[in-house]
Amino acid sequence: MTIVQQVNRRRFLTATGVTAAAALAAGATQVDWGRLMSAAQENPLDPDAGVLVVVTLYGGNDGLNTVVPAGDPAYQNARAELAYKPEEVLDLGEGLGLNPGLKGFKSLWDGGQLAVLRGVGYPKPDHSHFRSMAIWQTASPETSVPTGWLGRWLDATGDDPLRAVSVDPVLPPLLAGARTAAASLPVGGLKLPSGALGAAFQGLGAAQPGEGFWQARVARSVNDLHRAVQTLGAAGSGSASDKGKTQPRKGELAAQLDVVAGLIEAGVPSRAYSVSLGGFDTHADERGTQQRLLTELDGALTPFVQRLAKSDRGKQAVVMVYSEFGRRVAANASQGTDHGTAGPMFVLGPDVKGGFHGAEPSLTDLDDGDLKLTTDFRDVYATLVEDVLGTDAGQVLPGHSGRVAGLFA
Repeated sequence: MTIVQQVNRRRFLTATGVTAAAALAAGATQVDWGRLMSAAQENPLDPDAGVLVVVTLYGGNDGLNTVVPAGDPAYQNARAELAYKPEEVLDLGEGLGLNPGLKGFKSLWDGGQLAVLRGVGYPKPDHSHFRSMAIWQTASPETSVPTGWLGRWLDATGDDPLRAVSVDPVLPPLLAGARTAAASLPVGGLKLPSGALGAAFQGLGAAQPGEGFWQARVARSVNDLHRAVQTLGAAGSGSASDKGKTQPRKGELAAQLDVVAGLIEAGVPSRAYSVSLGGFDTHADERGTQQRLLTELDGALTPFVQRLAKSDRGKQAVVMVYSEFGRRVAANASQGTDHGTAGPMFVLGPDVKGGFHGAEPSLTDLDDGDLKLTTDFRDVYATLVEDVLGTDAGQVLPGHSGRVAGLFA
């Protein structure tokens, strides 16, 4: 993470209005591998329990060049060189196609595991990154509140921070409640001793007759570390040498999702995870930048969904992808787009009812150059809280009664 990203993250945490309970530094809520592996042994995740993985795309992803209305003349006229031609996109029907960087998503669509929720936003939109992201993370468009939407879910369902994990050095406000905050787990594999020293170290985990409580506790911690490496991979495994050739390191999002997949498969009792990918503030030269980022998103999420579909616990996982706003319909003079409003969300997983959900926003009936929302983002949250996390949405989104009908099979 660069200094600029750190500063922006701090500015965001301050601008959200979320209090100190939400803006905890990593050390205050950080958990280690041993604690997670112990939790998997002591209180394993029920194979039938739903798991929600939230993917935040920081910067305001351009929805119109993600789920592309390539056949609409209004789109072509508004964007000139920035527009994709119909033959360039991955056809979904209804005049829409996926960005060419989302080839894996297209395979998930063909398999019925990708839902595209259209025109998602909130009333009276704000073009500020910080205010808009605060609204999305707290689920409170009208007033600032000191809790995130999944933080309120934590408050409503218990006091164990391991029920939600942020794979990020700073806990995002969406996972901070009034009484409970999620755990934070930094990305990065473990590296244990190898060779004779490694064998001796592993031997320390063997139970000994007549040992006391603390000796047994130490032994179990050693076993936990080895189990964590077996499940989650060793440090540096993304850049291993093979016959003198260095393999490329995985992108940050793929590394985060590898950790999440390993934790789910290991039976860690967490029900919600947060990961993120930044860089979507494409005011200039958008096409190449956004397609590269969407290719990274696709290359991380597609194998993640495919991997989880092969395990009993993984089959219960659902992924939600969102960004703080879409972009304006018309391109700017720098072949980019400026801050807009509504955009598509993705929901992925074996239990998802694939296809389009919600109406496609008009490209001619605009609100001062911006798309009008057709789906309230809180409807999506409420549906996920009830259908994935098994909790009454009224405890998380008080006063909101909307749902997305038919999102799950």
